[in-house]
Amino acid sequence: MAEDIVDVLIVGSGPAGLQAAVHAVRKKAGVVVLGKPERSSIYRAHVENYLCVDGVTEGSDLLAVALNQARRFGVELLTEDLLGVEQVGDLFTVRIESGRELKARTLIFATGTARKKLKVKGEKELLGKGVSYCVDCDANFYRNARVAVVGNESAAVDGAVTLTKYAAEVHLVAQKLEVSPELRAELENSPVQVHEGEWVKEIGGDKAVESLLLESGGTLAVDGVFVELGAKGMMELATTLGVMLDSETFSHIATNKKQETSIAGIYAAGDIAGPPWQMAKAVGEGCVAGWEAANYALAQKRAAREAA
Repeated sequence: MAEDIVDVLIVGSGPAGLQAAVHAVRKKAGVVVLGKPERSSIYRAHVENYLCVDGVTEGSDLLAVALNQARRFGVELLTEDLLGVEQVGDLFTVRIESGRELKARTLIFATGTARKKLKVKGEKELLGKGVSYCVDCDANFYRNARVAVVGNESAAVDGAVTLTKYAAEVHLVAQKLEVSPELRAELENSPVQVHEGEWVKEIGGDKAVESLLLESGGTLAVDGVFVELGAKGMMELATTLGVMLDSETFSHIATNKKQETSIAGIYAAGDIAGPPWQMAKAVGEGCVAGWEAANYALAQKRAAREAA
């Protein structure tokens, strides 16, 4: 990919993201999609209630068709996680798993919202008392503290490295690390203490987190535990940009009928934009988001040319 500015950058390679990509690229916008299709909730689903799909169809088969369709139309697909995002002027800069930075005129968040939990004793009881699911949100509370990050993928590794800028001691507990070579190298060059081949049995503490009991029988004395299973939580990353959540449940990104969020140039579609959790709804919102984001980006480009 050329190092110029992407018109529409889509985070999420499920039905919402791929439909957004198809509609955006058909309007002659440059489109990049980030994400790993096998993580989409539809990937392992059996679909039988989607219009024009007769009988029971495997979600993975539908996604394969969608991915080929997107490529054929000219969408660039990067099977990498998004690790960080910031807005500078009218552009968005995103940092991805390989360490590259991409600049985009618009962003579409098209990912699910479910937080994966460890489901161990102490996790629920100590939530907000040392148990967190967002390094980007809560790292500052652990200055000079001892912390542990639990997870096997990019969110855990990036979170652990980030925490070294705040905490006095950082542990990473992982069954088996599944990250890019670049991210692994960054981890190995950091002061993070890696416990690979381990997992969590229990989070200990009375009124706050005090320890992490490992399945091997070992114990880590820590003041905080960050559960980072999978990719970065997109809602957390979106809110760091100022994107507003719905005012009633704060469980999803608030959008209007154009799938616009509270920040100009940022759109959301699919599960991250609220219920119902159906492919039909995700595809419809993806269509609108892709169309509107492309219009916004192309209008920006025209304005820039006219001002030059």
